[in-house]
Amino acid sequence: MASSKKTMTFLFVMLAMLGLSLGAVHKVGDSTGWTSMGNIDYAKWASTRTFHVGDSLHFEYNSQFHNVMQVTHPDFQSCKGTSAIASYTSGSDSVTLKRPGHFYFLCGVPGHCQAGQKVDILVVPSSIDPSQSPSPSAINSFAANPPSESAPAPGPAQSGALSLVSSSPKLLLALSLVAHVYVFGV
Repeated sequence: MASSKKTMTFLFVMLAMLGLSLGAVHKVGDSTGWTSMGNIDYAKWASTRTFHVGDSLHFEYNSQFHNVMQVTHPDFQSCKGTSAIASYTSGSDSVTLKRPGHFYFLCGVPGHCQAGQKVDILVVPSSIDPSQSPSPSAINSFAANPPSESAPAPGPAQSGALSLVSSSPKLLLALSLVAHVYVFGV
């Protein structure tokens, strides 16, 4: 019985650590979702949030009338979805933001992008220490000079999940010690 209690406690602590490593999920358009109806301003929606590496965007929409196309900046500006980087058509799509920089999405159904169904997501680097705020000049410099679309995706050592945990070494050490005490009784 004591062994099973220790095992359960250890699993609980490990799950808590895993929870720290997961990014936020942002439902695009909130309760309105991804649509060309309802006069939603996706630029305003995106400007009220901070997106980090490891976060996910969740697009909910009627797949009979909409889709989601990830495109380059020029295609975003011209509302051209024909040469998309990625396309999504399920009606409930999640996209993980794997690198800092801009991500551009639009609906590829003719007229929808022109009607405002497009969003520019700026992902900030996750290597910033949570106790420090980036200076406005650093954010403005990053926004003005985003990585190119052809930049390789970061490897596992650079993912938002690992950087979040590794940016809190004291927390990680404390959780590891608690797990060790419960499992080994030392």
